[in-house]
Amino acid sequence: MVPLSFAGHDFLALPEAALFWPDRGALLVADLHFEKASWYARFGQFLPPHDSQATLDVIEALVARTGARAVFSLGDSFHDSDGAARLDAKARNRLISLTERLDWTWITGNHDAGVTIMPGGRRVTEAEVEGIWLRHEAEPGDPRPEISGHFHPKLRLSLRGRHVSRRCFVGSATKLILPALGALTGGLDAGNGEIRRVVGPDAAALVPVADRLLRFPLS
Repeated sequence: MVPLSFAGHDFLALPEAALFWPDRGALLVADLHFEKASWYARFGQFLPPHDSQATLDVIEALVARTGARAVFSLGDSFHDSDGAARLDAKARNRLISLTERLDWTWITGNHDAGVTIMPGGRRVTEAEVEGIWLRHEAEPGDPRPEISGHFHPKLRLSLRGRHVSRRCFVGSATKLILPALGALTGGLDAGNGEIRRVVGPDAAALVPVADRLLRFPLS
């Protein structure tokens, strides 16, 4: 876990694509996309069907590691409006167990806007916590500090003739975008124009490595 300061608060960036807020005992995750594989299977494209279980493995491990008491899931928690209904019994029970013992908040994203019943927790369109707005998608015109997801940022580099891709955070003075945590989620290059448009000109890709936070300016 690597220290990351944002909007006057101290966080810990985790290489598993999550953010921990020690003062709140809160784990922040984004773009879990539960049941993505089963969605593709309905259209004849078969992916390994264990993505929800694999994503839950990571969340449970992070909760145990950080001692989190609360979780904020920043949207697109399910891949589509029927995703929650398609959870198998084991995954559903694991998720209900988490939402029952933790203060769990689902923030609605564009993929899961049509989900009618979430497996526990409470559901909101956005949340304000100690002056920071938690949303699914960043609002470029809002000057208030904001943490969001949606873009699945990845840092792509060429090193000694090899192409390297790592999930990353993207941060500026008032915006912080989390990488996607879901097991089958892809990624958008951190320097993509859409990401730069919402975070502003002073943004950097942030990669937690061992005990350091590597910064790669996007300008």
